[in-house]
Amino acid sequence: MSGRQDSGHGNTPSRSFIVKTAGFCTQVFAVADAEVRKLRHDPWELITRAVQPMLWLVLYGKVMAQVRGLAPGSIPYLDFISPGILAQSVLFVAIFYGISAIWERDLGVLHRYMVSPAPRSALVLGKALSSSIRGLSQAAVVYVCASLMGVALHAGFWNISMTLLFIVLGSGLFSTFSLIVASIVRTRERFMGIGQLLTMPTFFASNAIYPIALVPQWLKSISLLNPLTYEVDGLRTVMLRTGQSSFGIGQDFVVLLIAFAVLVACARRMYPRMTE
Repeated sequence: MSGRQDSGHGNTPSRSFIVKTAGFCTQVFAVADAEVRKLRHDPWELITRAVQPMLWLVLYGKVMAQVRGLAPGSIPYLDFISPGILAQSVLFVAIFYGISAIWERDLGVLHRYMVSPAPRSALVLGKALSSSIRGLSQAAVVYVCASLMGVALHAGFWNISMTLLFIVLGSGLFSTFSLIVASIVRTRERFMGIGQLLTMPTFFASNAIYPIALVPQWLKSISLLNPLTYEVDGLRTVMLRTGQSSFGIGQDFVVLLIAFAVLVACARRMYPRMTE
């Protein structure tokens, strides 16, 4: 009898951990589900955002493909730029995601989140997950458009799964950064100005539309600190049949994961301050 009781007590901590983890995940998905439901009422948001990557591929990609030496090796420039355009479209959606938090504060929704028993990290991760779902819609647009334009894309399960993983990480990272900015500026007008100020430098200070080897040394140093650079490098490796990684797919993933974890820790502390 005593042996059985000891065994049961030994399982209690592990069971408690599983229950807490399951509860945490449920809270994360509940926040994400509330955000995704907004898309059902306004599907035109996804449709209008699909126009931008299509224009970049069809116009910019086709025009710049005539310039020799932009893409490394023998890879066609349109192939080279497709992962960069996907990362760019995900960035543009995610970086303005924080404005929804400002709307929620003004409407009183944020106060309801704050008085809920959900941990602050669950709220932040739920927001990041919902942003990732929006990013996945951009991936579908870029994949279809690039395929129709003859880009040599991988269609294997592993490649597509890794592509989705990089999109989820990248979108979650930049949307969490956007949430931090929203917690600081607190007004829609200032947020829009800062968001526009951040998007283009982040995009051009990366390897999205040209190799890092072509840029000046000072810009190369900035690019190596830019998370978008590692997202593009990872996408380029797993999306393209001719794709080659500059840093290694493992390093790309680790850099994005660490940056995301740091931003979640910061947002967890700053997000509640929006109600003050």
